[in-house]
Amino acid sequence: MPFPYALPTTSSVQLSDFFSSLTHPSLPLTATIKRSVVKDALKKYKRLAGASRESQLSLIRDALTAYIPYLLALNTASSFRDVGGQRVDVEVVKPLEVEWRTTLSAAALPGREAPRVKVIGLHLELAFVLSTLGYVQCLLARAQLKALYSATAPSAEQRKVAVGTAMKQLLEAHGIWKFLLSLPSISAAKHAPVDIQPSTVSALAALALAEANLIAFYHDDPYAAAVADTRDEQNTDWMFKSPTIPKVRARVYATVCFGAADHASQACGLLKGAGGKLDESLIKYANDLRRTARAKGMRFLGVDTELAGESGKAIAWLRGAKKELGFSSEMDEGKRKGLKGLKQSWQERREDRKIEKGGEWGLDAGRYEEARVVEMLEAKWEKENSTVNVQAVPPIEPLLADIPSGREYHSQPPVWQPETLDAEAVASLEAPPDPNQQGFRGAEDDSGDEAVYGQGAPVGAFPGTAAQYGRSGTSSSYY
Repeated sequence: MPFPYALPTTSSVQLSDFFSSLTHPSLPLTATIKRSVVKDALKKYKRLAGASRESQLSLIRDALTAYIPYLLALNTASSFRDVGGQRVDVEVVKPLEVEWRTTLSAAALPGREAPRVKVIGLHLELAFVLSTLGYVQCLLARAQLKALYSATAPSAEQRKVAVGTAMKQLLEAHGIWKFLLSLPSISAAKHAPVDIQPSTVSALAALALAEANLIAFYHDDPYAAAVADTRDEQNTDWMFKSPTIPKVRARVYATVCFGAADHASQACGLLKGAGGKLDESLIKYANDLRRTARAKGMRFLGVDTELAGESGKAIAWLRGAKKELGFSSEMDEGKRKGLKGLKQSWQERREDRKIEKGGEWGLDAGRYEEARVVEMLEAKWEKENSTVNVQAVPPIEPLLADIPSGREYHSQPPVWQPETLDAEAVASLEAPPDPNQQGFRGAEDDSGDEAVYGQGAPVGAFPGTAAQYGRSGTSSSYY
């Protein structure tokens, strides 16, 4: 499942204090208004409860999409290039300074938010805006895929629509981060905050592509659908028939899974190279995604082998998949044995509760869900092998040499191109702004007013009464 990225917040800024234009004087003011809408949308999202945030994501995406053309226009015009086929003169009065709260950086103390950082320059502002749009696309994909894990199992058509929409959004996130890497000012930003450093952006792009490859055939995976049916309490089909498992292109699916594992492995290496500056949960997620993808590939190799009549070899592939996932392979009549099995069952139930209550589910990158699929097949095949086929189960180590190389499901991911201002929109900016008009700063409080240690409202204070809790200027006592 896509990683549950936290969206950053930002401080308000008057862009006309940093940029001026003789040819298009309304450009800095209009860009300020668009940016203030983005700041407001991000702040409202942060204040909403977990279950209510999904409805805000589309609003944030629209606000970012509306702001990016004006931000690109400022960036292009300040580099003495034409905008919309017209010459736009923009003078940099002073370097842009704005604060963004980093969300991928490791917090200084457990339980604390990552600090706000001051970024200087229009190129870093553009990097944070584009990265935020990538986060939003991944979160929208999570919202689509969440329906596949609901208590009521979706129909085949609903699964196909959800997977198709999520895959499109993940590919767009990949394209956004790739576009960000293509900007010379970003690829050379070695001293930027770790959230927007080239290595981090490249890792995020690889993760999005790995996830898009991994779910590409999810609606055609009958084994995952059969396990999902077991969570539907209203499903009574098990009383009179077994799940229908049609033949699948198992060998092709396996190679796609191993290709996704390669992308996840690349992302994991890049994230670990940050030297402890990134949140450990993101690094762990990348590693779990690699393991899940490899285990899924082994499972499909087992399916391909079982269809060929080699049940013993197929069971060996399943045991290798469980080993890759990091779970015990001890089974007793299809049930787990020992404390490891008990712990795994408890962790799976906890993950199910997170899905039901809207918590931060999916941090395991689908590892527990894949373990359920593998164990379902293992119990079924071992029963058949002990009663019908009676084949010896070989060790998994020699079979690992037969793992095929990965292949790309999306051989040429679509290139993302941002919207730009057309000639008509650029011409409308030639009108001088009203001298009495100030840029819209938003209805939400500034991100810089958020409470931090030693600043802001005390814990438990009623909003707007922070001044009543302050110490007098003549007192130096804490009591």
